Amino acid sequence: MSFKKQDIFKALETITAPGEGKSMVENNNVTNVVVFGDEVIVDVTISNPTLQAKKKVEVEVMKAIHQHVDQKIDVKVNVKSVPKPKQEDPNLIRGKEIPNIQNIIAIASGKGGVGKSTITANTAITLAKMGFKVGVLDADVYGPSMHLMFDVETERPLSVNVDGRSKMKPIENYGVKLLSLGFFTNPNQAVIWRGPMASKALNQLIFDADWGELDFLLIDLPPGTGDVHLSIVQAVPINGAVVVSTPQNIALADAKKGVAMFQQDSIKVPVLGIIENMAYFTPEELPDNKYYIFGKDGAKHLAEDIDTKFLGEVPLVQSIREAGDVGHPVALQENTPLEEAFSDITKEMVSELLKRNANLPPTEVVRITTMSGCSPVKK
Repeated sequence: MSFKKQDIFKALETITAPGEGKSMVENNNVTNVVVFGDEVIVDVTISNPTLQAKKKVEVEVMKAIHQHVDQKIDVKVNVKSVPKPKQEDPNLIRGKEIPNIQNIIAIASGKGGVGKSTITANTAITLAKMGFKVGVLDADVYGPSMHLMFDVETERPLSVNVDGRSKMKPIENYGVKLLSLGFFTNPNQAVIWRGPMASKALNQLIFDADWGELDFLLIDLPPGTGDVHLSIVQAVPINGAVVVSTPQNIALADAKKGVAMFQQDSIKVPVLGIIENMAYFTPEELPDNKYYIFGKDGAKHLAEDIDTKFLGEVPLVQSIREAGDVGHPVALQENTPLEEAFSDITKEMVSELLKRNANLPPTEVVRITTMSGCSPVKK
């Protein structure tokens, strides 16, 4: 009886381990083969831990060697189970910096309907008017509105070649670069996506886009504290967050939760401050009167209570809503009280950001490994 180790390997190329798909040799299931005269010892590792799978592999190895080499060979098979390395969810956004973007600021709200997107749009325009290079990522997956506020709802991002890769070119208007899921969805249909689908879409908007050089990227988050927020803090190192609220107690309670989310030890995104929207109403015919419809100084008091900067207030004015509806935000207007209000708020935000960058280390991206109240861990 004459055979070599190569003959054994050749025989084992004819069989596969349960669930592996490739031959045992090609898949590196065969870790060792020892030949002693007419005796062969084969060491095999498989990912299936069941006794049935191990027995099946043992029989298949013996059968292959007897069939393709020699029936008289004394075959001993040692089968060991080694679990496969855990595969990451392909929809998981991997945290990394975006080249050429200096500062990333998340604009959030604990509650819907408080004007977060309006604040984002006008802040972006104010920054652009100050001479900064600005981009806006509309991360409100289920209710995108930035494409409407910037009057570009009929536009579609073009594909450009960047270092051999095809990337999306953001739409630009009013000196602000913009990407929104609103460019890619039917305006008459609801977006019904589970968390992984939303995360994958955001992944593409963030990393498959040619943002170019930006001083600021503002991320307009959806209301609440959910999958999208976790995906964003997983995706990029956010320099700071701004929370928008209205003065009434219900909105403030939700805003407080929004602040708490960013301040968790496991996330640690610095909160630059709170903005109070719809702070008061001034009728056009009574310009000196202020009516505190939703309460007075609620967000200001909240900022004091939780030791967070109060960035300023925006009144409840019909023209803000009208300007947003027609895609021409009020911050574009010159020498008006509203332009001054947004200018003051934006300057406060930039001031807090400069303090944050000077006094704190760069924010780390985080990787959420568990959900439902369990603690995420830093990557």
